[in-house]
Amino acid sequence: MTYSTGLRSAVCFTALVAGGAAQADVTAAEVWEDWKSQMALYGENGFSVGAEETSGGTLIARDVAISMDDGEVAVSANMGDITLEEQGNGSVRVTMAESYPIVITGNDGTVITVLVSQSDLEMIVSGDANEMNYAVSADSYTIALKDIVDGDVTFTGDVQMVINDLSGDYVSTAGDLRNLNYTLDVASIDLLVDIDVPGAAGEYVTASGKIEGMSMQGDMVVPANADFENPDNIFVEGLSFKGGYTVERANYVFDIDADGDQASGTISTGATTLQGEMNSETIAYDAQTNDLALSINTSEFPFPIEVGLAEYGAGFEMPVGKSDEPADFGLSLDFVDLTINDMIWNMFDGGNVLPRDPATVQFALAGKVKPLFDLLDPAQQSAMNRSDMPFELDSVTLSNLKIALAGALVTGEGEFTFDNSDMNSFAPLPRPEGDAIVEVSGLNGLMDNLVAMGLVPEDQIMGGRMMLGMFARTTGDDRLESKLEVNAEGHVLVNGQRIR
Repeated sequence: MTYSTGLRSAVCFTALVAGGAAQADVTAAEVWEDWKSQMALYGENGFSVGAEETSGGTLIARDVAISMDDGEVAVSANMGDITLEEQGNGSVRVTMAESYPIVITGNDGTVITVLVSQSDLEMIVSGDANEMNYAVSADSYTIALKDIVDGDVTFTGDVQMVINDLSGDYVSTAGDLRNLNYTLDVASIDLLVDIDVPGAAGEYVTASGKIEGMSMQGDMVVPANADFENPDNIFVEGLSFKGGYTVERANYVFDIDADGDQASGTISTGATTLQGEMNSETIAYDAQTNDLALSINTSEFPFPIEVGLAEYGAGFEMPVGKSDEPADFGLSLDFVDLTINDMIWNMFDGGNVLPRDPATVQFALAGKVKPLFDLLDPAQQSAMNRSDMPFELDSVTLSNLKIALAGALVTGEGEFTFDNSDMNSFAPLPRPEGDAIVEVSGLNGLMDNLVAMGLVPEDQIMGGRMMLGMFARTTGDDRLESKLEVNAEGHVLVNGQRIR
């Protein structure tokens, strides 16, 4: 599936859920009529109802079905009956079937059927026509595989996800741009996979996991007349999303035997966070996980593989909307205190020559750029493709650089501004001005250890030391420093010596 197809499917599915649940008023009939008008966005075949029955303040929609088809994957759900019942206090209770199937059909003919079931689901809608509040809770919500049919092969197994003790609410505010704000708390999520590989005697996949203490929140803006079947312009029209989740801890265990190979192990993580944002102006992403522990036993290795990581994360921020002023961008990566077990170390350092301290790689870059186009606007794609540079680079700051490995440590920081009126001196980039400093300690000791281990010949190490002498100066015992500077005249200096 291509990226654009995946994005289209994600946008359509999110809007389907939000559009169906976000429309409400003080009466059951108004809730249902508004719901149907929103479902019309998916075409005349995207939403169907077998019959509607009204009695007093109760409306029952029989045999409700929804479907989507992006040309590569078709999804349909037969949701059964939906009951909307006025509570006499201005609120409406929405009741759905305890279970219903979802059928996913690929363009290759593969059909996947999953069953959705919910225990003690309660949905109460309150507010008024302009701002509706949905309070949702359930003891459990389960998505389980029924089967996969691929030609003459029918694949079955125990595959399910159970969301336990969930509660939350979301507020829908009507207008040309509908605002949806939601929060959801989940006590735990249980995952299970237990299947035998079809046509392969004795081969299997088993896995289980538990995610504890998940909280989700988000803000979404949906254009009232959005066309989700043709979503190329959807962000230009005003669609936006900002939100994420946190998890307290997670544990997984697996055992796999396939193609003659066997592997088993465990994975655990501590606190995890993820935040994302996407709109016509900005795309941003930030994720972090603490206390990762991985242990694997496999027939490919004669000993267990054990890996630990105190923290790992990645961040990205980029302006995508045309602007007259520079906007923030950023890129970061964190691998903090990586450890491996001694058996792995001994594969390449049997003599225990290298220090086995935890390894760290951290990198954080930030700055400002001025977008020259609306990057998510299809009408501007042709002009962007003809442009050498879709941005004007204004400034870049290296706020953190840290590499700690086998007794050596590299740190650095720096800041540069850019003159976009001079695109010749450092073509294709604008002329920079600023400086960066990199400090290194323990590097000579590391090179000596590599020679002692026989991994690097002495003559190659000598060449490396000579290069270091050209670009770095000694500041202490096995400590080096290098300062790169670009001045206002466009001169490039290393440790005060002009090289350009």
